[in-house]
Amino acid sequence: MRAINRYIFAQTFMATIAITLGLTFAVWLTQSLRLIDFIVNRGLPASTFLAFILLLVPSFIGIVLPIAAFCSVLFVYYKLTMDSEIVVLRAAGLSQLELAGPALHLGLLATLTVYSITLYFLPASYREFKDLQHRLRSDFTTVLLQEGTFNAVTQGITVYVRDRTGEGELLGILVHDSRDPDKPITMMAERGALVRSGDSPRVVMFNGNRQQRNLDDGRVSILYFDQYTVELAQLQETALTRWREPKERFIMELFARSDDPNDIAYRSELIAEGHQRLVMPLYCLSFVLIGLAAILAGEFNRRGQTRRVLLAILLIAGLEAISLALHDLATRTALAIPAMYAGAVLPILASLYVLVRTPRRPARRVPVTPAAPS
Repeated sequence: MRAINRYIFAQTFMATIAITLGLTFAVWLTQSLRLIDFIVNRGLPASTFLAFILLLVPSFIGIVLPIAAFCSVLFVYYKLTMDSEIVVLRAAGLSQLELAGPALHLGLLATLTVYSITLYFLPASYREFKDLQHRLRSDFTTVLLQEGTFNAVTQGITVYVRDRTGEGELLGILVHDSRDPDKPITMMAERGALVRSGDSPRVVMFNGNRQQRNLDDGRVSILYFDQYTVELAQLQETALTRWREPKERFIMELFARSDDPNDIAYRSELIAEGHQRLVMPLYCLSFVLIGLAAILAGEFNRRGQTRRVLLAILLIAGLEAISLALHDLATRTALAIPAMYAGAVLPILASLYVLVRTPRRPARRVPVTPAAPS
């Protein structure tokens, strides 16, 4: 690689890193607001919050890296053009492809990076993220220890705790069980505790009562107790079983057939996600080539190339919208899958054609000599 190519590549590479970090941080801030609930309402430590955010980083990078590569190429090559460096390099004998070489290397590097993310790091990190999120939501320790809140432990079970002491004792407990609509049960106790016997969680309540209403005649039966135990093992077993979303699955799991009823019902979504994983990295190369075609194609204009830059930005925005629309359409019909690949490959071919074609030179005007008077 020539020194000038190394210089241009270094400029675009560093700009891509800076823009990627900036965009990732911006997306990080917006997404972190959704996770504040786990700290504010569930009292989880900040380390758990950071673990959530770090597990989402691969999904952020996979989205922002193509845009960052496009912005860096557009910025660096526009600056080179305005400083007349591109004109000098062309005068030195460099062809269009030689000028585009550093950006093409950057596009290929970004494409390989996004492929590594979509094929491994994204499903691995998102799977861990959803598992951690599900464990926290299904962990009765974190649910039951929320003070002053009616907590829906699971469908049909609501728990309220007025206060909690430093030793873990619960004060003012109310448990409402409406799993059987015909026989709702309400239990209240002055104090209690959440304990575990092996892997089986249970709530032990002291000095309370158990009320059950018969909906047929409206009579309420009350049982007073000194100690009462509510088993939660069955609820926890139900909570720990869940269906893995498409983003949690590796590429082979997306295309593999399964007898699971949920997999059969969401077969089209799984297939669409698998093809999206293969298509999305190609947009890195597509966006880079669009930026190159916008700057390098055509004649040099000292007034700037604002129109070309705006056109390139509009094309990128249009491709992003088309990509999202085709992905959504592919979840409903398989006919949209070839269009997903076409949406990423056709801009690459069109941009390469614009870069390598021989630009038309304006026809030279031959001055007309007026005829001599006779």
